[in-house]
Amino acid sequence: MTTFPLLAVLLPFMAAFAGLLLSRWPHPRPAGRRANARAAWLAVLPTAASAVLAAWLAWDPGFAFLAGETTSPTGQTYGTVTTGAIPISLTLQADALSGLLGVLVTLVALAVQVYSVGYLEDDPRYPSYSAFISLFTSAMLLVVYAGDLLVLYVGWEIMGLCSYLLIGHWWEDRGNSRAAVKAFLVTRLGDVGFLFGIFVLGQAAGSFRIADVLAKVPEMSTATAVTATMLLLAGVAGKSAQVPLHTWLPDAMAGPTPISALIHAATMVAAGIFIVARLFDVFRAAPPTLDVLAVVAALGMLGAALAALAQDDLKRVLAYSTVSQLAYMAGGLAAGSDTSAIFHLLTHGAFKALLFLCAGAVIHHVGSNLMTQMGGLRRELPVTFVTMTVGFAALMGLPPASGFFSKDSILAAMDDALATGTLTDAAALLLYGCALATVAVTGAYAARAWLRTFFGEARAVALPEPEPGTAHVVDVTEAPRTMLVPVILLAVPALLLGFAGGLHVDLGVAAISVVLALLGAGVVYAFWRIDPVADPARLLGPLRVPCEQAFYADRGYAALFVRPVLALARLVVRTDDVVVDGAVRGSGRSARGLSGVLRLAQNGNVQLYVSGILAGVLLIAVGAVMFA
Repeated sequence: MTTFPLLAVLLPFMAAFAGLLLSRWPHPRPAGRRANARAAWLAVLPTAASAVLAAWLAWDPGFAFLAGETTSPTGQTYGTVTTGAIPISLTLQADALSGLLGVLVTLVALAVQVYSVGYLEDDPRYPSYSAFISLFTSAMLLVVYAGDLLVLYVGWEIMGLCSYLLIGHWWEDRGNSRAAVKAFLVTRLGDVGFLFGIFVLGQAAGSFRIADVLAKVPEMSTATAVTATMLLLAGVAGKSAQVPLHTWLPDAMAGPTPISALIHAATMVAAGIFIVARLFDVFRAAPPTLDVLAVVAALGMLGAALAALAQDDLKRVLAYSTVSQLAYMAGGLAAGSDTSAIFHLLTHGAFKALLFLCAGAVIHHVGSNLMTQMGGLRRELPVTFVTMTVGFAALMGLPPASGFFSKDSILAAMDDALATGTLTDAAALLLYGCALATVAVTGAYAARAWLRTFFGEARAVALPEPEPGTAHVVDVTEAPRTMLVPVILLAVPALLLGFAGGLHVDLGVAAISVVLALLGAGVVYAFWRIDPVADPARLLGPLRVPCEQAFYADRGYAALFVRPVLALARLVVRTDDVVVDGAVRGSGRSARGLSGVLRLAQNGNVQLYVSGILAGVLLIAVGAVMFA
């Protein structure tokens, strides 16, 4: 069993290696829907085996973590890399926290791999796509099971590379390629701070082993802990799309919908939250960092929820919802409860992956991401309607869905932070107030998306006139079975996973949360009933455009960073062209001009040469007489 963490990491890695090498071999069957079958098997089976190993590792420790207990890790060290200073320990192990995250990663990855078989059945690049998902799964599991911070960082960077490749899967579209580059650059910016944070911790502890770092926390000065955690927080903000490094996530929705479910709902964006929970003792020793995290979480959860309320693209609604829910988890950590944050991370991974895959089924049916072109789909897509309803109920935090229990635990932790002084009074009050406001806004945008997608009159795009003698063929069926089965299976944990954390519910906080969610949903329903065709987002009034533009964060970055950098780049190009290349071109022109002058004397006229010699001799003779 000590080798299970290694096997869980290696299986999807070998699947990626085999997929990239073997899936392009000549296929004996005809091209078309069956041409990607071998790649599908190479993707699905190893991921399923890895999921079994992860579940085995998490069975007892996982429940112990949710109960607030600790267990001994399972794993082993496979060697040490000598660096000349602090050695790197090649350790893979599973404890309570990593066991739970390993199950989440592998099960969502498995659901996405199965779903993608139908979603991209005719895509000629499906083999490389499925291989990159396997590589991403392996990298995420390396982050989860790593016992050394630098080993963890290797998986952290490979995740970023795979995210870039998968977001840009349809790279022919300039929007997709730009979104991939943006995600890569923004997350790399945060990763610079993350790496230096690792160096600070390793230097302070004399080791990069996570267990050694945590053991040395009582001996670290507050300045060291604050410096390390603030640097780590930069990487957390990048990977988990926290303010101010959140702008890449909504644009990343340009990639295939299953990738949105995998990377941007349940796994990569969860990595930042996981890191804070993994090193939570260090963060607890740095109160100023927790205050910063509380402010960042407060601004992110409410701002992203308001942005989601104004979006017309269904996937962007879910993207901003992800930013908001990740901020909820960060708020739980800032309030001092790593257990509630991880509990919400698990439930969110289930219901948000479900929502993204359901959105993919809707988009597959309608042929558009825009809710203005949807409506009345509950009759045409009954299975998708029921499962997506479960997902929205969990997102809103309505009982008995899983989100009700996990969101209640976070709100209860924030309430306790006000009384216990875990945070400064201003930070705690801002965090709790924004969290309650976000509950109402979450109910509003979830109800809006649900109503505009499944109720009212159908608003599908008008089809062109058919040719004489033909008729339109309208798709009135559900998505393929390979897409529906993962959706149905994910609906189970989205509905029931909350019971795994026990029934420790703060009735007062839970009642306030449910009332606020229903109030937000009720306001949207009232506006929708007045005019089912008009967008209920009109309730925002003059705030609608700023919310739709996500409070102009991208424009701010463009003004502060993008345009100055482009102007500087143009100046460098101009300087290189005029000064550097100008000097080279000028020296060439000077040499050619001088050679032209010399060429006048070298014209092949012998008489001119003799005359020149005589003139020279005469000048020499005159000079000799004058100076003698």
